[in-house]
Amino acid sequence: MDEDDKPLVWLHGEIKTPPFSQDARIEVGILLRRLQQGENLGMPHSRPMPSIGAHCHELRVRDADQNWRIIYRIDDDAILVIEVFNKTTRATPDNVIEKCKKRLSEYDTDIQD
Repeated sequence: MDEDDKPLVWLHGEIKTPPFSQDARIEVGILLRRLQQGENLGMPHSRPMPSIGAHCHELRVRDADQNWRIIYRIDDDAILVIEVFNKTTRATPDNVIEKCKKRLSEYDTDIQD
């Protein structure tokens, strides 16, 4: 990691095999590394998630018969990993959106204290 790279801050979830296949885990690692280096990812890898908050995005990884999603936020000093889940429906479930908002609120409160 270069000194200019942003660190990853894990608020929840992990990327491990299983449940991710080794190929999916490697793809996620490459995409997260690109984010750390300041690259802005677009479709098909990432899409904005304004329903969760400013600077929030959904990393999209297809794995065999599963669709993994990693919700993250780009801060000035870090990439926050907020949630990791297997997406089984077209829309992001409301409970996932609410969990993400709560985790970010708690994180932002802790940072200010």
